[in-house]
Amino acid sequence: MRVSLLQTNIVWSDPIANFHTAECLVERAKGSDLYILPEMWTTGFVTERNDIVEESDEHGLCNTFQWMRDMAHKYNAAFTGSVALRLPDGTCRNRMYFISPDGGEIYDKRHLFTYGTEDKTFTPGNKRVIVHWRGVRFLMQVCYDLRFPVFSRNKGDYDAAIYVANWPDSRRTVWDTLLKARAIENQCYVIGVNRVGDDKQCHYNGGSAVIDAYGRTAVMANDDEEQVVTTTLDMEKLRKFRDKFPVLNDRDNYSIHS
Repeated sequence: MRVSLLQTNIVWSDPIANFHTAECLVERAKGSDLYILPEMWTTGFVTERNDIVEESDEHGLCNTFQWMRDMAHKYNAAFTGSVALRLPDGTCRNRMYFISPDGGEIYDKRHLFTYGTEDKTFTPGNKRVIVHWRGVRFLMQVCYDLRFPVFSRNKGDYDAAIYVANWPDSRRTVWDTLLKARAIENQCYVIGVNRVGDDKQCHYNGGSAVIDAYGRTAVMANDDEEQVVTTTLDMEKLRKFRDKFPVLNDRDNYSIHS
């Protein structure tokens, strides 16, 4: 499984510019099975109910969904990333799409960033979502979810966890540490895709990376650089490690409620 991480410098409130950036980066990394974009990658991190929140139709679809679907068909690959979305009922969601040529899945961010007042505008999701794509099972997660290990606890039902984020450089050490912790404790690949650049509140310096089940960095983007990096998820290697050292068999069985 070849995965490409698109570490973008998001242009505030300009989806067209951000589509163009993503298209250019994808062109540099043709042949991947999965392309991963940051959190709210079309607008920047929105915390207020305003005109830059994208509108969806009665089916929950939007312009970004259509772009991702077109790209999935063009490159015969899956695309994932989150969008600030307003639904027809008036509620807003930080919605992560996973779109492949065969269809799509959605995950609404469970843990809203109350410190940044995200909870004042957005409604949290309550469903844990795992996507199956080309022999790999992916857990979908968004940014602040990274701090909550119970919600992402591996029940033996996924191989890789994806964290898309707008994670500021002031808390970069936490990002680096928790990505490795989630990989080690869940005996899985962890894929973290963050942005670079600035918005009205923060500076972002990236740190997009793939961490393997040993806690080792398989690939990492350069700091403060808009970049695409690619690596391979080796499922056979992961299976052999889990068989040899079956940590997950001894896990605690927590009940996770919405």
